[in-house]
Amino acid sequence: MKEILYRLFEHQYLGREEAKTVLTNMAEGKYSEAQIAAFVTVYLMRSITVDELIGFREALLDMRVPVDLSEYNPIDIVGTGGDNHNTFNISTLSCFVVAGAGYKVAKHGNFGATSVSGASNVMEQHGVKFTNDNDRLRRSIEETNIAYLHAPMFNLALKTVAPVRKALQVRSFFNVLGPLVNPIQPKRNMLGVFNLKMARLYYYLYQQTGGDFSIVHSLDGYDEISLTSDFKVITKSGEKMYTPESLGFERIAQEALDGGKTPENASQIFDNVLNNTATPAQKNTVIVNAAFAIQTINPELSIEECIDQAKKSVESGAALKILKKFVALNS
Repeated sequence: MKEILYRLFEHQYLGREEAKTVLTNMAEGKYSEAQIAAFVTVYLMRSITVDELIGFREALLDMRVPVDLSEYNPIDIVGTGGDNHNTFNISTLSCFVVAGAGYKVAKHGNFGATSVSGASNVMEQHGVKFTNDNDRLRRSIEETNIAYLHAPMFNLALKTVAPVRKALQVRSFFNVLGPLVNPIQPKRNMLGVFNLKMARLYYYLYQQTGGDFSIVHSLDGYDEISLTSDFKVITKSGEKMYTPESLGFERIAQEALDGGKTPENASQIFDNVLNNTATPAQKNTVIVNAAFAIQTINPELSIEECIDQAKKSVESGAALKILKKFVALNS
């Protein structure tokens, strides 16, 4: 690792196979936490290359616990995190809204590294017990339309680096990797990114998968559609700019999306949204994200039709019913 660090400090890059080897060694415990922290920090000072990202991704996928939900053709809705906005769990809520609208979802998530509450935090707050058992995951997606895959249970490397990520509390290349290493490798993805450079990187990778995808970015730096600014949506058909107003929503203040200071705060907002008692800003942000996920599944639908489906899922109580059934099944 010492030689690799010296090379990286001199602004050199890793080849695809080198990157794969480093991450494999990391998972096998061959590096100290200090070495891992130094390695991770390099990527705060420069961008990750396509070869490095592919190598890291291949290592994680080769080591993953196998699970197969392909017959359900589910979607994953995820943000890279690391946008420094500490929002409530918008992507995870969108998953339940999409499931409430009748679509299958396989959510890959983890504890928050750069925010108060990651997807796994809010699941844990609701009493969910994580599993990597294929039969239990299949039962969950069949009976509730949603399966939750807690990342460290499917990959040793993610578990190994978790203490370092938590201690650093800054964005790392693991934020970039997370959306690419869902162990079931879904053919449908909606991904939020924190800058447009990252959007182009994912666009290049998703094009190679042949699946359906939407990459979203709010121009004021959110890794989701925040309704606080104009936003861009990139699909395999091209890219398009939207304003909140063009979709019938009011532009909102950034403070309206704050997730609070504790996981309990974020969990309360989560419940408020699904109980249809949240603020209009919180509710509409979830609805618009869920709508674009629905359009990723059904590109032939207009975004207005998708917004109606998402709104109906929340206001009819369908999304809340899914959550209650999901928690009962997975506790």
